[in-house]
Amino acid sequence: MKSSDNQYCASAEISGIHFKIFASHKGIRAIFLNKNDATLETDNIINLHTDDPFLFNVFEELKEYFNNGRKKFTVPLDMQGSEFQIKVWKELLKIPYGKTVSYKTVSESLGDENLIRAVGKANGANPIPIIIPCHRVINADGSLGGYSAGLNIKEKLLKLEGSLALTLFE
Repeated sequence: MKSSDNQYCASAEISGIHFKIFASHKGIRAIFLNKNDATLETDNIINLHTDDPFLFNVFEELKEYFNNGRKKFTVPLDMQGSEFQIKVWKELLKIPYGKTVSYKTVSESLGDENLIRAVGKANGANPIPIIIPCHRVINADGSLGGYSAGLNIKEKLLKLEGSLALTLFE
């Protein structure tokens, strides 16, 4: 279903990653990593400069993050997904910078450890990576699992946060 609301878009490269970011009047709606041709289903995309107020300072916060100056993002989010996906994404927002958790841990925090596959699927569908830190969710055996932008970027993010080590769990 196409949206008739205005969507704002800008692109920039930060730390060797090409970001294409979409926002609504409510907040950040989607972040695409290294997907220059990415788009949303809408007829009303307005291209902006990265410092435009309609983008909520997201590019500046991402630059700070990659320069080890930001541990928590403050930009508003406009999450679009199923009720379950949004519930998972809100749980991911609770994972602190520099920490990792397993899919099972996320499932248990939602009240049902049998939701591991559903959590993995919702994690993979996260439209706002980095800010909603799906990269901090790894397999129970300590392996990285998957990442929509590729394992090399997931590994880069975990190294940046200092959480890619032999002991990934507390």
